[in-house]
Amino acid sequence: MIADLSLYLVTDAALCGDRGVVETVRQAVDGGVRIVQLRDKTATDAETVEQLVALSQAIDGRALLVVNDRLDAALVARERGARVDGVHLGQGDESVLRAREALGPDALIGLTANTPAHLEAVRALPLGTVDYLGVGVIRPTTTKPDHPAPLGVDGFAAFVANSPVPCVAIGGVGIDDTEALHAVGAAGLAVVSALCAVDDPAAAAAAFRRRWLAGSVPRVLSIAGSDPSGGAGIQADLKSIAANGGYGMAVLTALTAQNTRGVRDVHVPPTAFLRAQLDAVSDDIAVDAVKIGMLADAEVIRTVGDWLEEARPPIVVLDPVMVATSGDRLLAPDAERALRDLLGRATLITPNLAELAVLSGRDIADWANALAAAEELSAEIGAAVLVKGGHLPGEEAPDALVDAHRGLLQEFPGARIATENTHGTGCSLSSALATLLARGEEPRAAVRAARTWLRESIRAGAGLRVGQGNGPISHFAGLWERGGADARPEAADIAAEWWEGIAGIRAGIDDLPFIRGLADGSLERAPFLSYLAQDALYLREYARVLAEAARLAPTSDEQAFWAESAHGSIVGELELHASWLTPAQGVSAATFASEPGPATTAYLDHLRSVAFGGDYAEIVAAVLPCFWLYTDLGRRLHAGEFGEDARDPRHPYASWLATYADPSFEEATRTAIAHATEAARRADAETRARMHRAFAVSSAHELAFFAAPLESRDRG
Repeated sequence: MIADLSLYLVTDAALCGDRGVVETVRQAVDGGVRIVQLRDKTATDAETVEQLVALSQAIDGRALLVVNDRLDAALVARERGARVDGVHLGQGDESVLRAREALGPDALIGLTANTPAHLEAVRALPLGTVDYLGVGVIRPTTTKPDHPAPLGVDGFAAFVANSPVPCVAIGGVGIDDTEALHAVGAAGLAVVSALCAVDDPAAAAAAFRRRWLAGSVPRVLSIAGSDPSGGAGIQADLKSIAANGGYGMAVLTALTAQNTRGVRDVHVPPTAFLRAQLDAVSDDIAVDAVKIGMLADAEVIRTVGDWLEEARPPIVVLDPVMVATSGDRLLAPDAERALRDLLGRATLITPNLAELAVLSGRDIADWANALAAAEELSAEIGAAVLVKGGHLPGEEAPDALVDAHRGLLQEFPGARIATENTHGTGCSLSSALATLLARGEEPRAAVRAARTWLRESIRAGAGLRVGQGNGPISHFAGLWERGGADARPEAADIAAEWWEGIAGIRAGIDDLPFIRGLADGSLERAPFLSYLAQDALYLREYARVLAEAARLAPTSDEQAFWAESAHGSIVGELELHASWLTPAQGVSAATFASEPGPATTAYLDHLRSVAFGGDYAEIVAAVLPCFWLYTDLGRRLHAGEFGEDARDPRHPYASWLATYADPSFEEATRTAIAHATEAARRADAETRARMHRAFAVSSAHELAFFAAPLESRDRG
């Protein structure tokens, strides 16, 4: 079993104060603590045993319980019937090898470590001796005054990078360290005063848990039957989990032959195989939440219950599949009794009204009856109940979340959706709830979000046109509508696509008489100067577009790059143009005395229209060809692809050609490509398509711009 180390409470009797350790632990586990370490250096072994027994009862299987150092006390507490899952040992404490031998292969063994020598010692141990390392201290702490020098987040990160086993950060850890430690590879946070010394340990633990889960994708296991038509069961669960932001896993309890019109046959695999599936998952993956659906018989239910007792996932959402829509009972009496026993292991159960009637043992004639039955059932089993009113008569289909132990009754009104696409709604809702709870959502918020998603998916179900009976819901309708189904390409893939897309334009530029004449030196001076005069007009406006890109840039690096490029266009490139056009005056009004030709006007109109649109991504795509095409042309000119004349220092335009292959300009081009294609990678499909069009249009304008000097001469 892979232990969930995410939130680890180390007890401190003094900090717990009058509330006491046991009550502090009870509340902290309510809030989401996954491991409790009893640490009390002043207690005798006998007192430690009594505390372990009391803590085991308070935790009641909802978290793992380990004891600091006292291996013998752990063994005695186990003999007393307490569930003690392992020990945490310091460097000077009991041998981890003896602890493993005494507690067995399934026990949780932790070891304090904070130096390279400690890591070497762990590597020398037989594989599986130590399950995790408690690494710290992270910051100075008063709860352990003799602590070593603090590691800080960076020191912890370096330690984690070299550790052969998961590392839990301990020592001075506060809630604002959560994201940083999670990001550098912490398997969990071990906290003392942040939970023991607060007024509300449950709320503090829940806050830690939410912050931790926000940085990860929840791993959600569905234990249910199959539906080969894809609308219900495991298939619906996996879609729901994915649609709500989780990673779905599946263990099959039954194989069904069914479609949208009904179930034709059911095959229940041997329970030994069911248990093998469950163990295969939990031996390798920390399960953040479990959704339980169809459990075919009493033996299957008991097998799942035994696994839950050992694995103890933090969240269990149970959809008690007991009564069909027709009203037929789906389980034998012994299976119904076994399922009722399983309810106590759940975090939340989601019965329909007929199932609620069976579980509560009372008739349900109306919504008030349903709420009363749910409150009684919640009080009895210790789990929250989501009452689903979809089977009520009338135009309303309300739901309600009832948690008697927390005094919670929250109703969620909703008009009935007129549709026949309701196949698998119960499966889909329960797995969505498991996912949202595993993401750290507070129960009421999770129900509200799940209902919003489900109702959207129900409304879109008819559009799937699947089946001739009660069709499925459209699990991804909202995602498809808002985000589309197209994959997001990598920046390198975008660059390759864009460059290949203008292959014809690039070939056209290569074949232009202007480029061929420029390469071999046969280009007459008049068209060359005409080109420079038009290019000066272009550069003046191009610099303004670059400045607009700088103004809209999302990062300081991009802002600086585009601003520097604008400056370079005005200062560097225009000065070079003036050295040919107006050498006596330098850059002056005379440099821009020419009238813009049709190609220049068209190109600048295109750039201005993009710039005035105020879309950074589209602007940088539009300016990119001026970097990319010139750099590519210069590289190939100087490589001799257009003949050796271009490399001759006596070439009449040698000084000009040198600018095409300037190393600093080539580096600027690489940066421009990186910024533009990264902007495209981040963009949605529609924006990416606009960027591609802007890039292609600018490239076509470059071709026309190169062609214009000789075309205008020929027309003249």
